Amino acid sequence: MNTRKQQFMITASSIYHFQTEMSLPIRHAWQMIARDHETVFGKPPLQGDDADVIVRYAEPEDGCPEWPEAFCFRYADGAAGQKVVLHLVGRDELGIIYGLLHFSHTVLGVDPFWYWAELLPARREMISLPACDYNSAQPKVRYRGWFVNDEVCLIGWKEEYPPTEEVWLPVFEALLRCGGNMVIPGTDLPKTGIHHKLATEMGLWVTHHHAEPLGAEMFLRAYPGKQASYSEHPELFEGLWRAAIEKQQHDRIVWVLSFRGQGDKPFWEDDPAFDTLEKRGALISSVVQRQYGIVKEYVDDPVCCMAMYGEIAELYKAGHIEVPADIIKVWADNGYGKMVSRRHGNLNLRVRALPDQGDGGKHGVYYHVTFHDLQASNHLTMFPGRPEFIAEELEEAFHCGASEYLLVNSGNILPHLYTLDLTAWLWQDGTIDVEEHRNKFIGRLYSSQQGQIAGLYQQYADCAIAYGPNEDDLAGDEFYHHPARKIMGHWLRGKADTDDSLVWATGRLPFAEQVRWFKEKAAAAEAGWYQLRENIRQVMKELSEEDARRLHVQLLVQIELHLSGCRGLIAICTAYEGFRAELYPQAFVYASQAVWRYKSGLHALREAEQGQWEHFYRADWLTNIANTIEHADTVRKYLRVLGDSPDMFLWYKEYLMPETEKYIYLENTHRNPLPNDELACRLEKKFAIGSSRY
Repeated sequence: MNTRKQQFMITASSIYHFQTEMSLPIRHAWQMIARDHETVFGKPPLQGDDADVIVRYAEPEDGCPEWPEAFCFRYADGAAGQKVVLHLVGRDELGIIYGLLHFSHTVLGVDPFWYWAELLPARREMISLPACDYNSAQPKVRYRGWFVNDEVCLIGWKEEYPPTEEVWLPVFEALLRCGGNMVIPGTDLPKTGIHHKLATEMGLWVTHHHAEPLGAEMFLRAYPGKQASYSEHPELFEGLWRAAIEKQQHDRIVWVLSFRGQGDKPFWEDDPAFDTLEKRGALISSVVQRQYGIVKEYVDDPVCCMAMYGEIAELYKAGHIEVPADIIKVWADNGYGKMVSRRHGNLNLRVRALPDQGDGGKHGVYYHVTFHDLQASNHLTMFPGRPEFIAEELEEAFHCGASEYLLVNSGNILPHLYTLDLTAWLWQDGTIDVEEHRNKFIGRLYSSQQGQIAGLYQQYADCAIAYGPNEDDLAGDEFYHHPARKIMGHWLRGKADTDDSLVWATGRLPFAEQVRWFKEKAAAAEAGWYQLRENIRQVMKELSEEDARRLHVQLLVQIELHLSGCRGLIAICTAYEGFRAELYPQAFVYASQAVWRYKSGLHALREAEQGQWEHFYRADWLTNIANTIEHADTVRKYLRVLGDSPDMFLWYKEYLMPETEKYIYLENTHRNPLPNDELACRLEKKFAIGSSRY
């Protein structure tokens, strides 16, 4: 390595020179650097020949690493030896992009998550640093990136749909700054959207959802009313595949080969003729081979993968599916971070989802740090488990040879910065010291109280509800809402038998016991979430206004969702117990408390929607706190009809009216019924039920 005694210096008047063609991806990267330079120095950068920074492709004498996407920094004397010039050298187009972003991070001081953490670089007059040559390190994973899946907050953040460049630019920029090179830009968004085009223009490889092989249009969307059967309509399926390939053939694509049914389910649910494992596996094998052949008609040496997901993994492991040798086989975790098959309703086989010893070819991983499954997943909140658990699972996957590809479910980005940073470290190095990473992450985001904040992140993983016997059976925010709505629906339908939709959690118990199970789980976790909230509030008092705001958006709002969710679930379960005992006014109070408690979670989202995050959570359609509130409000109205009908005055008369008035009042002056909230508050006090309006 070349090390010069003279320092490399950059100021507002420093000059940049590109000795490369300004392709669209490089132009996008330059726009980032130009913005970063202006943010740091207060003036836009200059371009010219007498440059301080020269950007170019590698030449043999540079000694630049030879793998794809590599870059290096080489320092040389400028004219008359009066300054040191940085040659930013890329092996290829993405190498130049990564080199520019490394310059932005290490020289200009721009954090990879600067936008999502609201973390602008410091203003400077001059930056001086040692002129030490640098070679980039080869990432552990060749194809690495994010699946921007279940991204409803990104969809609803702005008025325009599908989301515009304003939404997608900071997503793709953060991915590139994290060293990612691959993306699935959203789930089943209109083909008219900018997401695919912008991703490729920024230099990213684009890949596809396993339910949309080759990025083709869904069969039933193209041919509504027809039987979605490949055996009946092969020419129609293949026409859709060809159209998709023709459209994308000049882009960087990791082609997904697969065959599942419409709506992301096994195809035989719509085509019952395939009634044996052998028939199903044979069709999938033939379809994948056909897709592969069509891609190779258009693209030389295509990069292809196949998702070993759900029933496809089971058929493959049973020997019923053949996969061409050079296709990357992608194995998926169960949505909760464990490399086993996912739970389907109440069926949880937990079959190991990694390649067996001797399974040749290339392998990769699809991994969830956020998930949506209508059960217990984390969507608006961070991964509930220990970061060590994530590290152990991915390190084991790499050890098994699944290191060609890593696709991380990134959800809505904003709530998941910590785990996205963690997985980015892993796809780069292949291993991680979790404590070191946590300290560095916190050190980047906060200027003081870093040890205390790191402790808060550690405590977070200790608070999650453990709802089952496995280490990954930990509850995210959806646990407080989807089961609660199931409970309320089962209740109001007048059913008292086991709710089958809750058996995955409780086992096969009578409904009343299922309700009690959920109540006890939430009650056991409430104190931990409460204490963590108090701890974070105390730390926030010691932070600058900027750091306190960041900690609020990054962590406090998530703790509030867990705490309010615990309390809301406890209250609605208690209301059911009161209902069964025919204590209708008391049950009404508890149902009202559920409304208030869930509303405090919604209020936490609104409190976090300040500045650039205005309206960020308004499309909360998956956890859907507002829906839970509507359910709870319906329950309390139902309870009031049961016990306070027809005039909604009986409870007031029995419990609240002064004794001196009960027997002499005139109905024409005392029949104005109290609103539900007011009545519940007064009955809450009357029955000495703990107040919940906070």
